[in-house]
Amino acid sequence: MTLRSRILVLFAAAVLLGAVAVAAVVRAGARADEKDQEQAGGPRVVQGPVSLAADRAAGRRIAFRNMAWGPHRDELATVPAARPDGPRTASGISCLRFHAAAGTGICLQAVKGGIQDGYRAVVLDAALREVSAHPLAGIPTRARVSPGGHLVAWTVFVGGDSYAGTDFSTRTSVLDLRTGRLEASLEDYTIRKDGREHRAVDVNFWGVTFTPDERGFYATLATGGSTYLVRGDLAGRTATTLRTNVECPSLSPDGTRIAFKKRVPGRPAEAPWQLHVLDLGSGAETPLAEQRSVDDQAVWTDDRTVAYALPGDFGADLYAVPADGGGTPARLLDSALAPALLG
Repeated sequence: MTLRSRILVLFAAAVLLGAVAVAAVVRAGARADEKDQEQAGGPRVVQGPVSLAADRAAGRRIAFRNMAWGPHRDELATVPAARPDGPRTASGISCLRFHAAAGTGICLQAVKGGIQDGYRAVVLDAALREVSAHPLAGIPTRARVSPGGHLVAWTVFVGGDSYAGTDFSTRTSVLDLRTGRLEASLEDYTIRKDGREHRAVDVNFWGVTFTPDERGFYATLATGGSTYLVRGDLAGRTATTLRTNVECPSLSPDGTRIAFKKRVPGRPAEAPWQLHVLDLGSGAETPLAEQRSVDDQAVWTDDRTVAYALPGDFGADLYAVPADGGGTPARLLDSALAPALLG
């Protein structure tokens, strides 16, 4: 091949690569523009005042991350619990993960701009005013507020990005709003496993759920290739294992049962879980009627029902199922994630 031919080939390749790059940018821009447009037949979302406080006149409401395409995608929104298919009120505040209780909210956000993009945990009051903000060391994945609104917890991935495998690392933090004390990592707690103190380099915590007295919590501990339900003591800074194969616990409002996801033999490695409920008094486990694999920390809508997210056309949809193992799953909210019941 002559020098001129080689130059022509290189020029043609450069033009082709440039065209591919331009097309990719155009497609990405088109997708971004599409997400700014409301989907046909999707929920109606309007911006307006949003409060995390109980409101007897308004009745119970569901607060959540709105996943519907349009100008309010990813914003914290509310809808009447009695009419979850009704119009949504968007707050203007974007959250990747969210939870609220007793007029306190925790919003895990992406931070754009500067030298490097990152994430932060923002504590919100009932009027959605920022109380405090804390930088995060990884990708947000779980968030919880205690029943009395005095404690918040969050979990991030600091290595890996999925609970389905074993190659991941998490960091879970607990903040006491009464004192301002931040436990940056539950890995600093003393772990008691099988009656003995447990020390290991592979310890990971995630999925905190607080007790009604706000003195303790339940969470998932992973170590040695197994997962455990642990009971945490905030004052003693200890975590004690209770049983194996429990992930993302969620304590019922009456404090007697825990909803959780459990790995079930025979399921695909990428979708291994089924929702169960554990009776803390008897130790009995009840599989719930939802047969699809749920990679979420369930939320109790009342003492009889749990809600959870599953992948949907626009990111995620919320479903609800009876906590006694009966009934059938029902769609609760389209295009929604990270719910909290208000009021």
